[in-house]
Amino acid sequence: MKLIAYVMDGHELDIRPARPNRAWMDAYFERYAYGCLPLLMANMHGWEIFSPVSFTAIWNGGGHKDGVAILEDEDSNGQILSFFGSGIVTYKLPAVFRTEPGYDLYVQAPPNNPIDGVAPLAGIVEMDWATTIISMNWQLTRPNFAVRFKKGQPLCQVFPVKRGELENFEPEKRRLSDEPELAAYIDEWLARRRGFQAALKDPDSPERRQKWPGNYRRGTDVFDESAAPSDHLTRLRLKPFKEKPDGDGG
Repeated sequence: MKLIAYVMDGHELDIRPARPNRAWMDAYFERYAYGCLPLLMANMHGWEIFSPVSFTAIWNGGGHKDGVAILEDEDSNGQILSFFGSGIVTYKLPAVFRTEPGYDLYVQAPPNNPIDGVAPLAGIVEMDWATTIISMNWQLTRPNFAVRFKKGQPLCQVFPVKRGELENFEPEKRRLSDEPELAAYIDEWLARRRGFQAALKDPDSPERRQKWPGNYRRGTDVFDESAAPSDHLTRLRLKPFKEKPDGDGG
């Protein structure tokens, strides 16, 4: 499977496999947040693209594109701009992406990475045929509030998604009581989780040293018996983008 980024001449694209860590998770009490495997898997889901320059964005609260002031520490060569109005800052990626047939490209901000005063806008593009420059957009949310982005800060995260796959699902709602065995298991799960959380209050308890029950990470049920399938993941190991030699179009 291929994912290709055709970088425009005269530009650079700093793109790397997404990192599991977040500054707020590092600062969290005893780094407790790193015990949440679903959070970590989302953090690593795709490739991060980093800001080419440091800049500050300020919005006056209006709808016109001139209502956003972008103050760059150095020239971004037109990559950072106000194009849409409504407080939206656009990062125009200096590359054309190409996915495998039948795959779209999901374009979003690095997940679980909040920034005060600005919210990310996601998009999905059919990049197996569309020949276009895509962009990552951020919407400023607080008028007259300066939002600072630093050079080397991740602005965007991309990953392929299979087109139309969601439409194949047939969603249903059922009552948990319709599945007595599952309902009994959930009762046991809740009781054990409450007991674990209560034990966390004791600084000398095994639970306090353990921090998380860890069953999901280990792929076990609450009785610590194997439950996960063989493809259970606890980490993503994405390949980095390789540089092709000049003139090599293969």
